[in-house]
Amino acid sequence: MNLSLSDIAPPLRWTSPGQVAPIATDTRLPEAWWQAIPLERACSTVGTSEVAGRLADLALACWGHLVLGDVLPLLRFADPAASASTPEALGREAVHRLFTGVLERLLEPVAEDGAAPARSSRPDRPLPELIDEVFTSLDDRQRAIARDRLYASQRVTLDELAQRFSVTRERIRQIERDLRDHVEAWLAGPEAAPLVAHVSWLRGRLGSAVPADDLAAAVPWHRTDLATLTIPAWRFVRTLLTGYDQVDGWLVAGGADELREKTRQLFTDGPRPLPEAVTLVSQLGIREDVAERWLLSVPQLRVLEDHVVPWPRSVNDKAEAVLAVAGNALTPEEIQERIGEDYSLVGIRNQLTADDRFLRLDRNKYGLARWGGEQYLGIREMIVREIERAGGEASVNTIVANLTGRYDVSESSVRAYAGGPGFERTQRGWIRVAGTEPADYQPRRDVSATRRCFRSRDGRWWHRVDVNAEHLRGSGSPLPTGFAAYLGMAPGGQLTASTPSGDVVISWHNQPTMGSIRPVLASSNAAEGDHVFLTVSDGGELLTRYLPAALPGIPALNRALHLIGYTAPVASEAEGLRLIGARIGLPDGCTRDEVVARLRDRGDREILAYLEGTA
Repeated sequence: MNLSLSDIAPPLRWTSPGQVAPIATDTRLPEAWWQAIPLERACSTVGTSEVAGRLADLALACWGHLVLGDVLPLLRFADPAASASTPEALGREAVHRLFTGVLERLLEPVAEDGAAPARSSRPDRPLPELIDEVFTSLDDRQRAIARDRLYASQRVTLDELAQRFSVTRERIRQIERDLRDHVEAWLAGPEAAPLVAHVSWLRGRLGSAVPADDLAAAVPWHRTDLATLTIPAWRFVRTLLTGYDQVDGWLVAGGADELREKTRQLFTDGPRPLPEAVTLVSQLGIREDVAERWLLSVPQLRVLEDHVVPWPRSVNDKAEAVLAVAGNALTPEEIQERIGEDYSLVGIRNQLTADDRFLRLDRNKYGLARWGGEQYLGIREMIVREIERAGGEASVNTIVANLTGRYDVSESSVRAYAGGPGFERTQRGWIRVAGTEPADYQPRRDVSATRRCFRSRDGRWWHRVDVNAEHLRGSGSPLPTGFAAYLGMAPGGQLTASTPSGDVVISWHNQPTMGSIRPVLASSNAAEGDHVFLTVSDGGELLTRYLPAALPGIPALNRALHLIGYTAPVASEAEGLRLIGARIGLPDGCTRDEVVARLRDRGDREILAYLEGTA
């Protein structure tokens, strides 16, 4: 006998060697012995019980979803009842005993008198001819029902068949039932043994999920037409694969939803390289040669740059997956391109700014906060940081070298900010943060005490504009003095902020006034009652975040949060108050009373009304 263990245990042929080797390797046997040497030699070297034990361990560790008859098809003949059980149901000791019995019988020596084992009196024949025998004795009506209903890809209705043969629906149903009984009786007999063995082999070949087309291609004769029914043989074989469902072009053993969920669970910890993902999926009984196609078919998973990543509905989660695979900071444009779906660039920028999972690492690049690194704050703030690190004063040349070496900022921009308001020269020609006699205008109220002004996570302050008819018509609108001073303005001054649709001029005569933002509102399809949060970047760009009016019926706390620009769910009122406190400049750990007092002092009556239940 020249059979290897993998010849009688089909799962060994499609399971990754990386899974098999740690369990089956034995120093007394050559590498990959389960397919490299005859079974008889392996058993004589280490013992039949030891070989059966290794196979039992593999069944429990790798093929727990299969019944024992699929792991070792010969067991279907030795112990039909046990062959229908899974390894986990019987336990390691029972599985070991069953496998040992099969191997011992298989290796029994031929009797000394030379008597050959009993064989069928008929010579081996092609399996399509064997199948045809089942239907040879049937009449034309029975064959038509078998062809057009039992084994059809698109089943003819009972009514159509009844009309064709001028009988009742019930008569067709009875003939169909008799045909099933006829086939089942034949399958239970000795003549069908080669086909039953083939189906057992086929289960191991297919695994727990396989493209439906693979059934027709599994062996050449599957595509051969049965002479009696004029249908491909695989359509008959398909009906013998009980326990397989056909879903979305796949044959799946058991429930497709369950297998998909098990597959998704493999990637809850984040992206995995494709080769590793294929190995993981093969542990679910899916052949490695179809594993990538299976991964592509599972909802909420995606193959991205040779990695398998979780792919939920949220753009935040998708951006996180893109960055995790890239392993380095990307621009919003690069993230949008790699997501490859219908998400606006403005929306992606907003989410990268608002979500704590992301960290701005350069002027136009974001990474994952868990990577660590230093947050990009804007040129003015980073000059202050460099001065503080140097002990209170620093050389402009050193600051320029440090910032241009780490960030995508120009030397001229750094020097312009270093020579502008907020910094002054020391005696040796270095710069420091301006002293207690500020050159800038000091408003009566700081921006943190200014109504409708809120601080984002990156330290930048934003002003909320509640859109009204005047804004939509193109009229200018006043700005609070505290916010205008935060932008670096003073009475008599003017600031021009750029937008993709043109410049917006902010001037300060009797009071700060912002010019028309109608093009900005039009680009977002804003309506009365909506909100726009705006600020000006270090580079003179007008940054805006559009927020539609809150939906009616949401809780009061969420309405209050909506007015500070926060729209995500919160777990408790305490969390909501913490977020509001942070946005209005209060330190961590502030109390509810402190938040309410600050809002009252600022004049944020709308937010107060929702927090106090008077709205």
